Amino acid sequence: MLSSVLSDCSSPATARIFPFQRSVRSRESQFQRSVSIAWKPLRLNVIRSTASPHRSTSAVAPVAMATETSAKVIDGKSVAKQIKDEIAGEIVRMKDETGIVPGLAVILVGCRKDSQTYVRNKKKACEAVGIKSYEANLPEDSTEEDVLKHIARFNDNPSVHAILVQLPLPRHMNEEKILNAVSIEKDVDGFHPLNIGRLAMQGRKPLFVPCTPKGCMELLHRCGVEIKGKRAVVIGRSNIVGMPAALLLQKANATISMVHSSTKNPEEITRQADIIISAAGVANLVRGSWIKPGAVVIDVGINPVDVRGSLYIRSYAKITV
Repeated sequence: MLSSVLSDCSSPATARIFPFQRSVRSRESQFQRSVSIAWKPLRLNVIRSTASPHRSTSAVAPVAMATETSAKVIDGKSVAKQIKDEIAGEIVRMKDETGIVPGLAVILVGCRKDSQTYVRNKKKACEAVGIKSYEANLPEDSTEEDVLKHIARFNDNPSVHAILVQLPLPRHMNEEKILNAVSIEKDVDGFHPLNIGRLAMQGRKPLFVPCTPKGCMELLHRCGVEIKGKRAVVIGRSNIVGMPAALLLQKANATISMVHSSTKNPEEITRQADIIISAAGVANLVRGSWIKPGAVVIDVGINPVDVRGSLYIRSYAKITV
């Protein structure tokens, strides 16, 4: 797994790191292997982007239609390294020009192994590009007031430009209340209602965009996938991935459909898509028959399994990811 820091590559350095000269625009995104597979009679480009420390299997199911192969690998690790190198260079220039070093604060409540791994990777990503990291590790039985005190402290700290509350929080805590306490100008996860509202509105830009959807869009752009005018289907409607991914695709002028647990005939809707982002928590949900020739598929579904995740192309090959 490779951690990387994502930002808007079209903006000047200081604007990318500090929206309105005050907030750090830094976010860690984790890409594992990205795979593009072309076949007859079905042509399927699979760009796999995952962010789980667990072994996982794809939400894209085994496909029985492959009779001939012409595999092209889209190397997500290489893209992530390129982005990290760009950000590291910008931070050096910003420090030389302004004397400012961006700072990211992470609040972790409890001792979930996956959350601890995420936080550890965030810290490594910060160190790799020159961002100063701050941590607040709280026990599982902490109160909401304990968490809010740390958020307030980081909100008031001028050396902290971005705050990330690691999810999920313990069940006894009000997630909405805690996330809303983060200053909008330091809401690096992009979960604050004002950031999501700006993302949804035409002509407005959020200070921060949720990481995984941003990573999906960055990978599409850097791989030369045309989005404007294309039909896009997002499978899943979570606040973290599905909903913001649909909004980002819409801003890029794609025509959007969302498939969720109450959707009738999801395969018919998905089969019309030029671009598919699968963000459902169900392994092997998307069947090969759901995907039309030439479609681009990004799989961000994460499902723990007992063996290493793989995308199995029946009658041709098994590609481990």
